[in-house]
Amino acid sequence: TTAGTMSASQVLIKEQTASSSSTLSFVHGSSDVVFDNTYQIYVFKFINTHPSANGNQFQFNMTTDGSNYNVTKTSTMFYSVHKEDDSNQGLSYGASYDLAQSTNFQALTDSTSNDNDGSTSGELFIFSPSSTTFVKHFMATTNSLFSGGTYSWQEFTAGYGNTTSAVTGVQFKYSSGNIDAGTIKLYGIKDS
Repeated sequence: TTAGTMSASQVLIKEQTASSSSTLSFVHGSSDVVFDNTYQIYVFKFINTHPSANGNQFQFNMTTDGSNYNVTKTSTMFYSVHKEDDSNQGLSYGASYDLAQSTNFQALTDSTSNDNDGSTSGELFIFSPSSTTFVKHFMATTNSLFSGGTYSWQEFTAGYGNTTSAVTGVQFKYSSGNIDAGTIKLYGIKDS
């Protein structure tokens, strides 16, 4: 690299495909998952996750023990919307999706449509999950079809897991029902 530039590459660690799955979990040391200090940045890419039930949020949470997904989080969300017929569009702060020192699952979308063409796609970055000194920062960008079936939503979520324990895994789910279909891929980002 030259001065002032950085090059990085993404290394695929694990891919999971949903099939009426209640959750999809990525836990270090389980099923070939690496989620430790091997990489300082991890990114999950979710591709066309489709909910079984209409009007639910795509969500995630973190674990420090591999089984309890209850890391305390503080976060914020905002989103842009655009209606198919161009009659409505805007940018809004999603106060109802913020967490303030909560162990609840963090919403990454608003109400997602389970119409045949409804799905969510996006990315979630988690920084230095194995640190035992710092909190665990995260940020996500998602695109989804709103449950009304005529709105495109782009959501932006960021925050931190308020723990200095190593985070050893991440779990995804919809707020109700199953992940009917879709793929989630975990990558490590490596400086080159």
